[in-house]
Amino acid sequence: MEKIVYNDQGLFHPGHVACGGCAEALSLRVILNTMGKNTIGVVSPSCTAVICGGYPMTSTSIPIFHTTLETAAAAAAGVRQALEARGEGDTQVLCLAGDGGTYDIGLQALSSAAERNEDILYVCFDNEGYMNTGGQKSSSTPTGARTGSTPTGKTTHKKNLVEILAAHRIPYIATASPSDLNDLRTKVERARDMRGMRVIIVLIPCLPGWGIADDSAVATARLAVETGLWPMVEIFDGRDWRLTHRRGTRSVAEYLKGQKRYNHLQTDDIEALGREVDEGWELLNARLGQGPAGGSGNPQHRAAANTG
Repeated sequence: MEKIVYNDQGLFHPGHVACGGCAEALSLRVILNTMGKNTIGVVSPSCTAVICGGYPMTSTSIPIFHTTLETAAAAAAGVRQALEARGEGDTQVLCLAGDGGTYDIGLQALSSAAERNEDILYVCFDNEGYMNTGGQKSSSTPTGARTGSTPTGKTTHKKNLVEILAAHRIPYIATASPSDLNDLRTKVERARDMRGMRVIIVLIPCLPGWGIADDSAVATARLAVETGLWPMVEIFDGRDWRLTHRRGTRSVAEYLKGQKRYNHLQTDDIEALGREVDEGWELLNARLGQGPAGGSGNPQHRAAANTG
């Protein structure tokens, strides 16, 4: 197994209340320690807020500002402006939110922050539903998934937030997975050292919400990558697309069968989901190679933040 390479600065502590085996806590540990001590976190109501905890019982060693569900990006932008006014522009602002607060309720604030090119790093932990409030569907929930509000399976497609963000032409967008923590660390490092609006979306298989075993979150996330359901990409300036993990040969059916949220699907449903994945890769392959670097990305890119 590949050794996880990052400097643990003790910025995330045990004793938090995440579910045993939660991949979000694992990912959060890598993200916080990669960002470093000179960071302020802005957290919207979510599993992340529960994991981070509130004063004086927080599980982090960086300041955490808890905000409302719809205002995560706006609050982070306000923190950034306050830091600039105090002459502390080198302090990182790290926004942490779930898919409900990103794809849905917080999309307006996120889009506005992206349009202004705010100098923040926004991380979305995507567990494909409102898992902290009973497992209702969000617009990130995939087609066919059974949730508390779609008991017979969701009939609409998962929102393509990556395409939406790319249309804003922000400096950096990436997707990541807890199945490859070195890739996650590398992307956080890259985003940390850039300026302007940066967004990283991390897939987080939810143990109770997806109906998977307590020890299978990382394996499930790996299957999502290898089956092509979760493409691993980096996008620079909305134009230069880079694939960071090739699509594997594992079948979509293999990914679905381990999750109770899909155990009602019939063969035709599974085949339809497979075609949906193929169509998504056709779109992605059309994006690769369009950028100035031929889809290879530009790790040296630096974008100036909007300070107006």
